[in-house]
Amino acid sequence: MFKGTKVFDVHGHVSAPNSVRGWIVGGFSSGHVGESPLKSGSGSGEFSDEAFDRTNNMHREYMDERNIDVQVIGPRPFTMMGWMARHLMTRWTEFTNDTIQKQVEFDPTRFLGATMLPQDANADDLSHCIPEFERNLDRGFVGTYLSPDPVGDHKSPGMHEPYWYPVYEMCQDRNVPVFIHGTNCIDPRIGHIPGNYQVGFVVETFLATRIIAYSDLFEKFPGLRICIAHAGGALDRFIASSRHRGNWEGDNLFFDTCTYDIDYLELAIKQWGVANMAFGTEAPGSGRNVRQESDHPSHTAVGLTSDNLLPVIDYLPTLSEEDKLTIINKNPLKVFPAFANV
Repeated sequence: MFKGTKVFDVHGHVSAPNSVRGWIVGGFSSGHVGESPLKSGSGSGEFSDEAFDRTNNMHREYMDERNIDVQVIGPRPFTMMGWMARHLMTRWTEFTNDTIQKQVEFDPTRFLGATMLPQDANADDLSHCIPEFERNLDRGFVGTYLSPDPVGDHKSPGMHEPYWYPVYEMCQDRNVPVFIHGTNCIDPRIGHIPGNYQVGFVVETFLATRIIAYSDLFEKFPGLRICIAHAGGALDRFIASSRHRGNWEGDNLFFDTCTYDIDYLELAIKQWGVANMAFGTEAPGSGRNVRQESDHPSHTAVGLTSDNLLPVIDYLPTLSEEDKLTIINKNPLKVFPAFANV
C-alpha cells in the first residue's frame, strides 16, 4: 500500500523453478519437446506444486518488501527466444503460459497474467498467435506481451503495420492491453557486452515508441491500449514543440516507470507526462543492486535496491500527491482494468 492506496505494478515476470528453463534447453539439444509438463494442471517432481510454490513465495515476499499489492506477470523476456525453431517455439510458449497461470492460481489476489505469444516475424501476420492468445484470455489472462523484434535481427515489421493487426483487433475486442517489451538481440556488434539483451531492450522499445507515435494506429484501433516497458527505452533530445517528438497523448499509449536511475526516471515522467506513466518495477528482476546516491531529494532510497521505486516516486519534488497516486494506481488501472477485480 502507498498512503492507503493499493499499488498496482504493470511490469512483472513469472517466477518458476530452474527446471522450467532446463526443459527448453533439453529441447534445443534434442530438437524435440513434448506437450507442456503442466498441461494436465499439475506436474510432478521438478514441476510439482511444491516446487512452484517455493518460487512463488519468494516472489511474493520480494513484492511485500517493496509494498507492491498486485503485479501483472508475463514471460521473462530474455527467455522468450523468438529465434528458436517454430516447433519448439510453439511448445515453449504454451509451457511458459502454463507457468504464468500456475503462479496466478497460487495467489490470484497478488498476480494477474499476461501471455507470451509464439511470434513468427516471417509470417504474413500474427494470425498464428490467436489460438494461444484466446486460450489464455479464456482462462483469465489480462493482456499480452509483444516483442517488437522477436528474433533480434532488426528485420521485424514496424509495429504500426498490418502484420500486427490480428493481435491488436483481439485486444480491442476483449478490452485487454498490449505490453511491449524487448526480448533478444543477436546483433554481433554488441556480442562483447555483458547482458547485451538489455541494449536490445533499449533499441527496440525506443523504435516501437517512435513508430507508434508517428502512425495512425490509434485512429484504426481507438480502443487499443499499449504500455511500453522501461519508460519507452530512451528519451527525446528535442523540445516539446518539435516535429521530432511525435504524439503520445491520450489514453492509448503509456510508459512504465521501470527505469532505475533517479534522474532518468524524473525526466521520463516529465517528458511523457504524468497522465501517460504507469507504475512498473520488474521486481524481482534486474534491479537488485543497492542504491548509493546521496545527493538527490529521494535520498531516503539510499541503501534500498534500485527496484524499490515507491520511496523514489514519493520524494520526487516535481510530483504532487495526486501525481503519485495517478502513477501508482490510477494509470495502471487504465492500462489493465482487471486490477479493479483484485
